[in-house]
Amino acid sequence: MTVQEINFDGIVGPSHNYAGLSTGNLAATRHAGDVSYPRAAALQGIAKMRHNLALGLAQGFFVPLPRPNPLYLRRLGADAGAEPALTAAAWSASSMWTANAATVSPSADTADGRCHLTPANLVTMPHRAQEWPDTARQLAVAFADTAHFALHDPVPPSYGDEGAANHMRLAERHDAPGVEVFVYGRSGGAFPARQHEQASRAVARLHGLDPDRSVFIEQNPAAIAAGAFHNDVVAVANGPVLFTHAEAFANQEAAYEAMRAAFPALEIVEVPSSAVSLTEAIRTYLFNAQLVTLPAGEMALIVPTECVESPAVSQWLSAMLAGNGPIRQVRPVDVRQSMANGGGPACLRLRVVADPATIDPRFLLESAGADRIEAVIAREWPEQIDPSDIGSEALAASVTAARLSLLETLGLSELG
Repeated sequence: MTVQEINFDGIVGPSHNYAGLSTGNLAATRHAGDVSYPRAAALQGIAKMRHNLALGLAQGFFVPLPRPNPLYLRRLGADAGAEPALTAAAWSASSMWTANAATVSPSADTADGRCHLTPANLVTMPHRAQEWPDTARQLAVAFADTAHFALHDPVPPSYGDEGAANHMRLAERHDAPGVEVFVYGRSGGAFPARQHEQASRAVARLHGLDPDRSVFIEQNPAAIAAGAFHNDVVAVANGPVLFTHAEAFANQEAAYEAMRAAFPALEIVEVPSSAVSLTEAIRTYLFNAQLVTLPAGEMALIVPTECVESPAVSQWLSAMLAGNGPIRQVRPVDVRQSMANGGGPACLRLRVVADPATIDPRFLLESAGADRIEAVIAREWPEQIDPSDIGSEALAASVTAARLSLLETLGLSELG
């Protein structure tokens, strides 16, 4: 069995828009009311996947969830257009950020030797709390092999769970036993702390993780207040490396000590506040990057283009590459449409360590499949959506038809 890390990116849905629904997500609220470009957004996402394929990385995808969601409005007793905020929520394309789809524990870490997945309940944000049933349905199709995968119900909604965006893994290799790091929040000042400690601990228990190889760390309240609504906005891990801002955790040194105690081989690449402020790190999404191991063994950091356009971030990255650290490449990608709604390269992907042969092949991407997806997007996705278009019956019909056309092309009509 060939176990490897596969990044599953969310295809940006045809209803992609800027409604500013995500409190604490500064990019999303800053761009609220802007015209969106769903076709460009989706094509940028496919281009990022192609970029990763060209690097020799395994790549998968998830399809957009059904939007607009009439069931959401019916359960609230609302008519489309009557309640603008509720209508906008029913149209939300936020499931494209699959880092929030689930928390994933590889088979090397779990008691029963299967890869475990728990869909995130996302209860802190109403527009996202509707996602998990359709997400779970898609996960059940993609990872249907129960000999190798275990799919759990979400954590009860009394405890907010945001999935892999608040979860990191440290290991010598992807296929080796690792240490799983869960980051939770307690306070974010004016902004909500979205990940509850008990949700993280519940996921660890459900996945059958060794308590001695599970670490629970509090996110810095100042980081949440500054706009780091998920841990992956200020820290990311890959293999034995933790790439982090100096203000990521409530007690930075204690966090490092806890990780080292469970994983002595830990390598820390810390960006000091004097080089890149917390504000600039969040604005450019330096840490919402994909930190990946290339086939030759080198580590690369896949960053949004906003990072190389920032003098402070670009200077720090150049200095890092000139040194002798574990990250040897920096590769920019253009995901500006996603960035404007508060999601960088890391938000767009869910990491699954598994044997590709155990996964439904319809969810695994290769060049010809990317061609087919791009053709549907170019033909069917709206070129732009103005905020006043949200709730339009004609646009709703067009968006629905576009998604169904993609499902038919991919042979996934059962998800319709």
